[in-house]
Amino acid sequence: MSALLSHTIGIPNDLEAFWMPSSANRAFKRRPRMVASAKDMYYYSPDGSKILDAGAGLWCTNAGHNRESIVAAIQKQAAELDFVSTFQYGHPKAFALASRIAELAPPSLDYVFFANSGSEGVESALKIAIAHHNVRGKANRVRLIGRERGFHGMCFGGISVGGIVHVRRLFGSLLAGVDHLPSTYNREQQAFSKGEPKWGAHLADDLERLVQLHGDTIAAVIVEPMAGSNGVFPAPQGYLERLRAICDKHEILLIFDEVVTGFGRLGHAFAAERYGVTPDMIVFAKGVTSGTVPMGGVIVSKAIYDSFMKGPDHASELPHGFTYSGHPLACAAGLATLDLYRDEGLFERVKNMEPLWSEAMMQLKGPGVLDIRTVGLTCGIDLDPIRDAPGKRGFDAGEIAFFDQKVMIRASGDTIILAPPFTLSESHIGEMVDRVRRAIDAVM
Repeated sequence: MSALLSHTIGIPNDLEAFWMPSSANRAFKRRPRMVASAKDMYYYSPDGSKILDAGAGLWCTNAGHNRESIVAAIQKQAAELDFVSTFQYGHPKAFALASRIAELAPPSLDYVFFANSGSEGVESALKIAIAHHNVRGKANRVRLIGRERGFHGMCFGGISVGGIVHVRRLFGSLLAGVDHLPSTYNREQQAFSKGEPKWGAHLADDLERLVQLHGDTIAAVIVEPMAGSNGVFPAPQGYLERLRAICDKHEILLIFDEVVTGFGRLGHAFAAERYGVTPDMIVFAKGVTSGTVPMGGVIVSKAIYDSFMKGPDHASELPHGFTYSGHPLACAAGLATLDLYRDEGLFERVKNMEPLWSEAMMQLKGPGVLDIRTVGLTCGIDLDPIRDAPGKRGFDAGEIAFFDQKVMIRASGDTIILAPPFTLSESHIGEMVDRVRRAIDAVM
């Protein structure tokens, strides 16, 4: 491989060595979408072009890019304590951040287990669920229930409970003992909905069918309050409440995957607050550090935590964790991020901006747009697929948006996903609508 620098600005070498995640590697390396810096609502390409960030990175940079207080906190922490293991040791900021997160969570969710990503957070929650039943003498409860079209990260457990076909198909039979609830989305019943659709609460009742099929072997159900990665599918009105009631009836743990919705995306610290439903665990990541340093984890109920606090005091209660769980730099970034959310009222800002946002997004209706869905500061726009080339129209829209319209969007198949930083203004929304509309028009 060539180690020579390219003559093209911002291209460091022949790009071959980096196998990019969840990307069309060959297409990217023919025409790289390269960025060199970022500030507030914008990325900047190596040639200095200003690119509007309509996706908060990857649902991450909720507070905007390169916020000075977060950067300063990371720099200060790196100079003081670069690393210490949280296996049998600790540092103050890990305990401080855990307390801050627990304070934001619904009552009774009092304990925070740190990981480094949403995928690891999901794996932790699934393992804790099965282990919790085991230590209670219910070792028969090992089955996990996910949902069609749900996304729960890229590890084996998360893919197994996830329900996105193209994510699952390459990896064999995955975990045994997994079943799925039906997707909550039905275009005929829910098209062009703002917020939670009225149709679909009854789909939670399918859990009763799975209980009849599997008996008392179900350990946990995991769902996203809003399925984000596959195209923005808000929970129907009443759906999560019914799911909670059925789980309570059959002693099944309920896990909310809030990797996307946590830390303000739907106008509350967690979507659980928006819907008035308290799960047994909440998985978080992304927005906890506004994307600056990798961090994830799971918030656990006191009942679950207490079930492990038995046996000899000198013995580890849960043989699970990661080298970088509660990393000092991530904790420093998390504390500074939570301060920004609080001091600037960013969760409340999302709530206030939601009506304006949803109205603006519906302006993108037009030829070839099959559906638009909004909730909080999110939007999913379904484009009419090209026959025999699924995903091509969405890919082309992403390229045109970046290179020609100077806006960074995310395409999931033929669905365009928008989820901007919370610091956006009304003018940013107008700018986003205009640029995205031109990209859609170009591919149609």
